[in-house]
Amino acid sequence: MAGFAKRARGVRLAVFDVDGVFTDGTLWLGMDGREQAKAFNILDGLGVKLLHAAGIGTAIITGRSSAAVAKRARELDIGDVIQGAGDKVKAFERLLRKHGLEASACAYMGDDLPDLAVMRRCGLAVAPPNAVDAVKRAAHLVTRAGGGRGAVRELCERVLLAQGRADLVSGETGA
Repeated sequence: MAGFAKRARGVRLAVFDVDGVFTDGTLWLGMDGREQAKAFNILDGLGVKLLHAAGIGTAIITGRSSAAVAKRARELDIGDVIQGAGDKVKAFERLLRKHGLEASACAYMGDDLPDLAVMRRCGLAVAPPNAVDAVKRAAHLVTRAGGGRGAVRELCERVLLAQGRADLVSGETGA
């Protein structure tokens, strides 16, 4: 897809929603109503680290707040983690200012209606196949892998390949 490759070559910051993207969207709640656990895919984590190895920044913007997300983001050295974002566009604009980037230099992966406005603003909009139809229609790419099932990794690899970094995707650098 030529449009995807052109957009992916310009990505300097990859921004992700969490539930439905890094996870399959399932929320495990205890009897007290508190979130008990989130399941993250290890393949996605290495994808994030490969982006870092290529000099591409990463960030999370999520409407929910979770200690598990904060912990996973620390493990992956995700530089910016915005939780409890009631307005994801405002959060996205703060990231652009902080990093001195144009929206066209950012990829965003989301799966539900609160993600649409950012997806329409960024340079490369991506959705997993479990996303709602409106989000898939707004995406420049719908991954084959589902949220929480390698979708993040797929995006990371596709961006790296478009940027000529097959060495990172193949493991030839030892990354």
